[in-house]
Amino acid sequence: MIARELISTPSFAAEVEQGLTSDPKTLPSKLFYDAAGSALFEKITELPEYYLTRTELGILQRHASAMAQAVGPDSTIVELGAGTAAKTCTLLRAFANRQMRVLYFPVDISWAALAEARERVSQKVPQAHVRPVVADFSGGFGFLRDLPGRKLVLYLGSSIGNFETPAAVALLRSVRNELSAGDSLLLGTDLAKDPSILLPAYDDAQGVTAEFNKNILRRINHDLDADFDLDCFRHVARWNAAQSRMEMHLESLEPQTVHLRSLNLRVKLASRELTHTENSYKYTLASVREMLKASGFSLQKSWLDRRKWFAVHLAQV
Repeated sequence: MIARELISTPSFAAEVEQGLTSDPKTLPSKLFYDAAGSALFEKITELPEYYLTRTELGILQRHASAMAQAVGPDSTIVELGAGTAAKTCTLLRAFANRQMRVLYFPVDISWAALAEARERVSQKVPQAHVRPVVADFSGGFGFLRDLPGRKLVLYLGSSIGNFETPAAVALLRSVRNELSAGDSLLLGTDLAKDPSILLPAYDDAQGVTAEFNKNILRRINHDLDADFDLDCFRHVARWNAAQSRMEMHLESLEPQTVHLRSLNLRVKLASRELTHTENSYKYTLASVREMLKASGFSLQKSWLDRRKWFAVHLAQV
């Protein structure tokens, strides 16, 4: 059974209300990942335009043994935002070749993704003992101190890029504060590159990313008894060069009023008004080093793909 005792997932109603009554309007990106959203994201990772997943996987496939050697033996592996663990099996196999027993704690907000992760890892890496954890990072990382042995925390997929820099530093510092000497972090980051590569990755020709973005409204309709008309919104992806980030928004196609009955809230949207749903920051090696240093980690090594589009970094406490 998927563990629930380590962290409980709080209600998102207050965050939705706060975001939709702000100016400009926002919605928390973690709302993407209900069962339908997680399935859509898996489809996104397979799209020809979405280079991130296969590029990071290529790095792991080429360097997993070196990563396991650099981390050292007898490591308990904790993966933040694990999703379905599609890439993680490559790393887990490398650790299984070096230690008798691999404890793997995938942590995610999506029950559906964790169930798939447990099934995948159990089949592909039978040496791994999988103990999934449903968690919202806003609850903190105190559970880390209760896990046995030396710990390697995985935070892959450039998920750190969803946070503005101060929040990213605060999150990593919160992780660091629950770790001990000898523990490590393996961090995946997408690197800055030409917008001609970035924009299609967040606005694919098949419209899967658009459907993924709109799913946040579908989820609010279901969970908060709202009446968003998804056909009245357009997916918008933008490159913000000044902030070095991709942004996703939902644009209202007409003046409209939406009723969220569970919150007794009516939200007015003007024609062409944007609701911000996600950031994805793109880094340089220097900015990653600075972020890790500010978080209390020491960068040990970075592995890059041949095009230098993506990097996986090993940092230590």
